[in-house]
Amino acid sequence: MLVLASQSAARRAMLNAAGVMHEALPAHVDEDAITAGLVVEQASPERIADALAEVKALKISRQHPGALVLGADTVVVTADGSMIAKPETRSRAQAQLQQLSGTTHRLISAAVICEAGKPVWRSAAAAKLTMRPLSDAFVSAYLDEEGDAVLGCVGCYRIEGLGAQLFSRIEGDQFVIRGLPLLAVLDYLRVRGVLAT
Repeated sequence: MLVLASQSAARRAMLNAAGVMHEALPAHVDEDAITAGLVVEQASPERIADALAEVKALKISRQHPGALVLGADTVVVTADGSMIAKPETRSRAQAQLQQLSGTTHRLISAAVICEAGKPVWRSAAAAKLTMRPLSDAFVSAYLDEEGDAVLGCVGCYRIEGLGAQLFSRIEGDQFVIRGLPLLAVLDYLRVRGVLAT
């Protein structure tokens, strides 16, 4: 059995669309505190995404030792090298979109699978996204249309929907941009016999 250590609608939708039977359980970890500690240690964005994915998977794996537990996390690195978090409020979402407007940023998605309370597999991948210059009026209309759905998205966009209008260029896997290195996950699930080969 696969357990997704997340309630992310995007990750659940990707697994469902790929035909992966799973149960989703939220890990409820303090991502901000973990990230802050790793930033103090000068950890790379890739390491931060991986560590957050691992913490989530480990927490649920300890509760369900017989299952393969998938944890995932995504970080966005701006053109100046800083990281941004989920906005959580409309005003922060607007500020983040204005910060990303007209620039190229990196998005890193990491996945870790744990079994019996131990990591057994991990993968991370990155994409490069160039956001077109956005007018204040467009940002306001975009946030009106997307509503609270983007407040839980790092970068304030859902690339599979209206968020596609924010970009002039994208280099990378759309699954990674949506929050999961799905093809690598599917490959591991085939190795483990969860999916047919």
